[in-house]
Amino acid sequence: MTARPDTSEVTRAGPGFKEFVALMALLFSTIAFSIDAMLPALPRIGADLAPEAPAQAQLVVTVFVLGMGLGTLLCGPVSDAVGRKPVMLWGMALFVAAAIVAAQAQSIDTLLAARFVQGLGAAGPRVVALAMVRDRYQGRRMAQVVSIVMTLFILVPAIAPSIGAGLIWVWDWRAVFYAFVAFGAVAALWLGLRQPETLTPEARRPLRPGTLARAVAEVLGNRVVLVYTAVLALAFGSMFTWLSSAPLIFDEVFDRASSFPFWFAGLALIAGTSNILNARLVMRLGMRRLATTAFAAQFGASVVVIAVFRLGLPAPWDFAVFFAYLCAVFFSLGLTFGNLNALALQPLGHIAGTGAAVIGSLHTVLAVGVAVPISLAYDGSPLPAMLGTLTCVGLSLGLMLVARRIDTSDG
Repeated sequence: MTARPDTSEVTRAGPGFKEFVALMALLFSTIAFSIDAMLPALPRIGADLAPEAPAQAQLVVTVFVLGMGLGTLLCGPVSDAVGRKPVMLWGMALFVAAAIVAAQAQSIDTLLAARFVQGLGAAGPRVVALAMVRDRYQGRRMAQVVSIVMTLFILVPAIAPSIGAGLIWVWDWRAVFYAFVAFGAVAALWLGLRQPETLTPEARRPLRPGTLARAVAEVLGNRVVLVYTAVLALAFGSMFTWLSSAPLIFDEVFDRASSFPFWFAGLALIAGTSNILNARLVMRLGMRRLATTAFAAQFGASVVVIAVFRLGLPAPWDFAVFFAYLCAVFFSLGLTFGNLNALALQPLGHIAGTGAAVIGSLHTVLAVGVAVPISLAYDGSPLPAMLGTLTCVGLSLGLMLVARRIDTSDG
């Protein structure tokens, strides 16, 4: 007898399904908007605040990510102790306050300090929103929710640079930070007025060193969680490789640097389409099956395209095949992220905040470790990135087979 898919909703309090998903998507988008909208502003910031060393402006992104990474480890356990909503609201308040300071900064040091604090604040929506989804939904239903949220989230990198460029054209780079103020205020107001607390008082865990250590040990001692976290690291490692390598490849290999933003926006939309498909299929086919199928398809596409590029292709067919391959890669990744996050958090409902924090930090650090050597292997062709993707996908397939043996849940 086939087990029925898990469609349970842990709590029905608060906004309906559509409003809840829209709110979570807005909160998830805090990170993407805070990074991608800044990119067009970096040259202006360097010229205005660090004319003697304009390259320092690149740290505006780096210190934000650093603050977010450190804040992630704190926000998850605190939300398990005091509830999700206070951590989210305090995080958004810190985010908005730091954006105001950054908008008025008269030195690069002040701006960087404000961006670090802004990253700390953004860690709240990054990790606690996922825990809030786990509080309310579980199993395949959670994967469906995360897929829909990721669909909306992925649209942000496609439009954020244009929003930033438009604001700079109308005013200057400081307008981008005021946009962050408006974004954070709207998100906090919506959350505060419409979303009740999802973690009941009896489910909370005291924030004591021993309790926290046991929760972290439980996450790291769960073989199922570690396997899915490793797969997430490989999948994100492949994506980070392409994000770092694609601009160079478009410019140096295919001479399409000027049109790269438009091609990148197309890739983001394609990835969003796959998330929509995943949301429709996951209740029927299951999370593991969809993710495994996506990895298998990506593996096959990588083998074929690597062989074709080794044989050689004339222009413009080489670019057509390359872009079609990128579309396949990003489409496949859209069928994995939501499912893998849901599978990893499935055994950790009672410590969802800590679990989301540990899993998020771990797979991000590991993904960077995967992506850096692949990116550094760039040799003026797309082959190193393709071979790196092939390796990541092959390892992911092997780990998914391991997960199939040890994970007894209805995934």
